[in-house]
Amino acid sequence: MTDTITNPPTGTMTNGVTDVDPNETEEWLDALASVLEFEGGDRAHYLLDRLIVEGRHKGAPVPYSITTPYINTIPVEKQPPYPGDQAIEWRIRSLNRWNAVAMVLRANKESSELGGHIASFQSSATLYHVGWDHFWRGPTETDPGDLVFFQGHSAPGFYARAFIEGRLTEEQLDNFRQEAFNDGLPSYPHPWLKPDFWQFPTVSMGLGPIMAIYQARFLKYLEGRGIASTADRHVWCFLGDGECDEPESLGAISLAGREHLDNLIFVINCNLQRLDGPVRGNGKIIQELEGVFRGAGWNVIKVIWGSNWDPLLARDTSGLLKHRMEECVDGEYQDFKSKDGAYVRENFFGKYPELREMVANLTDEQVWALNRGGHDPVKVYAAYRAAVEHTGEPTVILAKTVKGYGMGEAGEGQNITHQQKKMAENALRVFRNRFGLPIPDEDLLKYPYLKPADDSPESRYLAERRAALGGGSVPSRRQKSSTTLPVPELSAFQTQLQSTGDRQISTTMAFVRMLNTLMRDKQIGARVVPIVPDESRTFGMEGMFRQFGIFSQVGQLYRPQDADQLMFYKEDKKGQILQEGINEPGAMASWIAAATSYSVNDTPMIPFFIYYSMFGFQRFGDLAWAAGDSRARGFILGGTAGRTTLAGEGLQHDDGQSHIQSSVIPNCISYDPTFSYEVAVIVHEGLRRMIGEQEDVYFYITLMNENYEHPEMPEGVEEGIIKGMYLFRAAEGNKKTPRVQLLGSGTIFREVLAAADLLASDFGVAADVWSVPSFTELRREGLDAERWNRLHPTEEPKRSYVETMLADRPGPVIASTDYLRAFADQIRPFVNQPYAVLGTDGFGRSDYRKALRRFFEVDRHFVTLTALHTLAQQGQIPQERVAEAISKYDIDPEKRNPMRT
Repeated sequence: MTDTITNPPTGTMTNGVTDVDPNETEEWLDALASVLEFEGGDRAHYLLDRLIVEGRHKGAPVPYSITTPYINTIPVEKQPPYPGDQAIEWRIRSLNRWNAVAMVLRANKESSELGGHIASFQSSATLYHVGWDHFWRGPTETDPGDLVFFQGHSAPGFYARAFIEGRLTEEQLDNFRQEAFNDGLPSYPHPWLKPDFWQFPTVSMGLGPIMAIYQARFLKYLEGRGIASTADRHVWCFLGDGECDEPESLGAISLAGREHLDNLIFVINCNLQRLDGPVRGNGKIIQELEGVFRGAGWNVIKVIWGSNWDPLLARDTSGLLKHRMEECVDGEYQDFKSKDGAYVRENFFGKYPELREMVANLTDEQVWALNRGGHDPVKVYAAYRAAVEHTGEPTVILAKTVKGYGMGEAGEGQNITHQQKKMAENALRVFRNRFGLPIPDEDLLKYPYLKPADDSPESRYLAERRAALGGGSVPSRRQKSSTTLPVPELSAFQTQLQSTGDRQISTTMAFVRMLNTLMRDKQIGARVVPIVPDESRTFGMEGMFRQFGIFSQVGQLYRPQDADQLMFYKEDKKGQILQEGINEPGAMASWIAAATSYSVNDTPMIPFFIYYSMFGFQRFGDLAWAAGDSRARGFILGGTAGRTTLAGEGLQHDDGQSHIQSSVIPNCISYDPTFSYEVAVIVHEGLRRMIGEQEDVYFYITLMNENYEHPEMPEGVEEGIIKGMYLFRAAEGNKKTPRVQLLGSGTIFREVLAAADLLASDFGVAADVWSVPSFTELRREGLDAERWNRLHPTEEPKRSYVETMLADRPGPVIASTDYLRAFADQIRPFVNQPYAVLGTDGFGRSDYRKALRRFFEVDRHFVTLTALHTLAQQGQIPQERVAEAISKYDIDPEKRNPMRT
């Protein structure tokens, strides 16, 4: 008779229902046991499913549970043989554990100012080592390898492993978290700070999981389109159970299930602790996560109990042990592992006499050695093997561990564990003895690094395992792609460089035409990746549906409603467009996957992500920062940009701040163009820098939906567009004529042009008009010059580009944009004349564009008024002329400030 049936103890209820006929229940259970023993689990599964379906059809209130019992998913009899030398691996793992601790202790020897994390890696060391030794292929010249998103708080363990492998030196380990003037190691995974080592930034919790999902999907995209072979590669993502509370951690898992991303493996380190205390003290996080992932279409593998539990579970013929495992909540499990074997005997087994008797022959030390699955390489290997062999679904492995494993009184399983930066001598002695480390007592507080000799069995074993897995190290990162894509000439966008004549278009329309041009380019067209979050029609991109197709792994299983139309909705296995639904963070994660493909896949791609700008940096700002850290290369297009351009949408749709937010990302190059030729020059410059020169920057370009006529590109303005400022129109007039310098960008630049005409016709003021596609780039260049001057006091000072441009242009300077005043105010230090700024501070409104610009005081009349006011302040015109403008343009002096309205 099989012993796999779990019965509750006598006198208890099942799912809240008392058993009114135990004898009948026993007959059913005996029948099920017989089927399991003689016909197998598949037959039992079929019969149970039939019974449930029949019960529901007959109206029985059949309960539904998406979780399985609180035991390992893979039974002992189905575990594959362990392929490695466990004794050598344990020694290597022990050295790794110590070095990870020593790094943090040495960094904080003088004080705890630098910080660092000890406990996280101790709980997950086995999870990583089994991957390193048996599964992960590192990148090589011929193989991009597997992708591993490492959990950020465990970084010391990864550096310690690289040290043992000979990839890092003692000096580098000693410079952990000391990077300003040393060859130091960043606190967490940061490709920007260690570009040859880290592939993905993950410590902003929740970002690793969502980026991993879209990386896995992008591998399928490359395979489906025939651009790269990715079928044998896996994406592994490590995260903590507490991290799953971040919305981004679980927010995209349904996409992974829906897209059948069987190349994706999540490993969730369920050490049951957040940063402050238990994750689900009153419940079970493993069971909760199992239900969530199963419901999203994932294959779930639970690794809860280690091998030392196997004999006890085999003797559990009544199911009482499994019941005890089920009824304990995580707060209790955490408490057990913060004590000792005697405490576990009394408080776990002692609740039921039968269980107390089950462990009566075990010592307290043996009870304490009943290990959790995440610390057992045999159980972890079985789970990993099952995951890589599973097809049709992504897999999540829920591995139960102990936070601070091995730290003993210094924090094992304790609420304080995450914040531990130091360990006392006694705790270190216990740690040393537990892991058999060759450190004499007198050296313990010196925290020596331990490394096996080059000719030791451990070093030979490490080399053999790496060679068996292809030779590449994990983690490691490719900094440049082995091939460089050609960059089209600017003349490829000739149509956008010419005047539109009487025809009115938007910059969005101009961009879409440029995108079509690039996608049809014979050399690079296949590498262009358009990404949209369900707004293609808003941006006039629906014509691309039929021409290029929307990527779908299964193609199109239905006849689209608009199949009879020219531009019907077409999903295709080889589709080029990534349509992400109403999901800006997901689309951004998809863009990051494409924008880092040059490194991750040695396959440079050219991604263009277009969306409502208001839902950009303020909604996925953390991912935008991670993109900079990732050294992403690509284009982000903020459509319908500006506070007043999206007339009818209102407060939550009107973007007045995206350029402020993009400006804080050092390698995000931002532009706010007005005319199609500016867009063309900027896109071409982006292609040159990112694709041609392989520079680690990305471009943010705002686009408008307002239609107007576009002039032909003036001769010789390309450099000014790229640097951020050029003279669009010089005013006529003699030296006695009052003169101002008017600056503008984006949609408001046309109001600036109109204001120049009003100043000339109504007040006899000459206005030079400057197009400023990038106040942000002007500021950065100005700060560079300012810094150089400060550090070179005896040399001839440099002038900023802004100063150089305005040097021979007298008069006050007035800048007007469709964004917060802080946007144009960035260049104030480099404007030597009086400087006034107009902007759209405040909440947005719904109205006609003309009314909105009047409301926010950025229309032509307010630009004119501001110019006159600054001239009057300089004594160049009387104040009465300012009052005349207020009256002439019907401006209400008592109007409420829009910034506070």
